[in-house]
Amino acid sequence: MYAIIESGGKQCRVSSGDLVTLERIEGETGKQVELSKVLLVADGDQVKIGAPYLQGALVMSEIVRQGRGPKVIVFKFKRRKRYRRTQGHRQEQTILRITEIRA
Repeated sequence: MYAIIESGGKQCRVSSGDLVTLERIEGETGKQVELSKVLLVADGDQVKIGAPYLQGALVMSEIVRQGRGPKVIVFKFKRRKRYRRTQGHRQEQTILRITEIRA
């Protein structure tokens, strides 16, 4: 059984027991989180598709870790103008363990 969820403007396919890295979700390590934006649930040949979300479908998960992603370097440059700007960015991330899919 798997589901496709939406979180942080991105879609992700999840199954029970998976570790998933998503955009930051508020909460401490060990806290239970309900992901209610479920787009699709598939169990074998049975597939339920939402329009856009499935009513009554939930994905239960647990926060494993809060952290930050790898550094991305943003470099702006204009030739012959002596213009250079360097900036770094690290995105806040949450790692979740999927515990249950309710359809």
